[in-house]
Amino acid sequence: MNIPFVTFRPLERELDSELRAAFERVYTRSWYIEGEEDTAFEQAFAAYCGAKHCVGVGNGLDALVLALKAMDIGPGDEVLVPSNTFIATALAVTYTGAKPVFVEPDLATFNLDPARIEQAITPRTRAVIPVHLYGQPADMDPILAIAARHGLRVLEDCAQAHGARYKGRRIGSFGDAAAFSFYPGKNLGALGDAGAVVTNDEILAQKVRALGNYGSDYKYHHIYQGQNSRLDELQAAFLAAKLPHLDKVNEDRRRTAARYLAGIRHPEVILPQVPEWAEPVWHIFAVRSPRRDALAQHLEANGIQTNRHYPIPMHLQGCYAGLGIPQGALPIAEKISATELSLPMYYGMTEAEADCVIQAVNAFE
Repeated sequence: MNIPFVTFRPLERELDSELRAAFERVYTRSWYIEGEEDTAFEQAFAAYCGAKHCVGVGNGLDALVLALKAMDIGPGDEVLVPSNTFIATALAVTYTGAKPVFVEPDLATFNLDPARIEQAITPRTRAVIPVHLYGQPADMDPILAIAARHGLRVLEDCAQAHGARYKGRRIGSFGDAAAFSFYPGKNLGALGDAGAVVTNDEILAQKVRALGNYGSDYKYHHIYQGQNSRLDELQAAFLAAKLPHLDKVNEDRRRTAARYLAGIRHPEVILPQVPEWAEPVWHIFAVRSPRRDALAQHLEANGIQTNRHYPIPMHLQGCYAGLGIPQGALPIAEKISATELSLPMYYGMTEAEADCVIQAVNAFE
């Protein structure tokens, strides 16, 4: 049996007529930027997240950048980010002119460890970005308490966690703002690049919208030095078609994850841990193994595709050599990078496919 790491086909087959209708609606209307589809999706997604405002943007990185700029983060500032995450989180800080400061995660959950935050705070720290990595919510209550104590802004990076719940409440409305990516591989994915900023702060939402529209609050009136980052009508229409199915998609992934958690029993394979307050959506099912590469080769030989998230930690990437962080300085991030392996996870994965993965993992010698 050949099992891909991810496939979009099961959901696309189910939603074929709805997606084609969305395209026809936009094409017939001949209105492609800042129209009815964008407005409708923004309202629906804000409501889904339990927030007051949603501003569609071009992609997830832009969502982070625009939210930070709307918070007036800039040169001379420091922003705390997890040492283990996709590099976009750190790049967003860099693009504002601020400095990313890496804080180690909890090895069991891969998420930012609240116990390590305060020791990283300096007089220049302005914000913290908890990432809900792999679809598992970060521990927001202590993070918010620390931020309140030190006067820090909180920007949730929700790029991998659409619909995940923390203590019964969907992520995306805990911080000052939240950034989402709708890259096609996400649990809620567009058919191209797309993103959004969600917030309960009306002024912040207005500023994000202006910054993403050339700094303009109305036509030919520019109050900021902005950029061009808007959610186009076609992607908004596709996302609006998919949104009502997101909970079904997430529940399907939970069933596969539960099967993995119950079935994988190998002394060299460390399973992810889920706190009792967390309801993940399993964008990624990440395990760890001291023989990660050999395990990946074994699975590939059995027709099972895997992935590695993220094989080179951010502080050892060439683009951040200027920070002067030596190898060994962030041992948890380095350990995760050297041992993490992502197993197949997608909507529509059958029990037989999941069992095939389980059997192959357990048969690893």
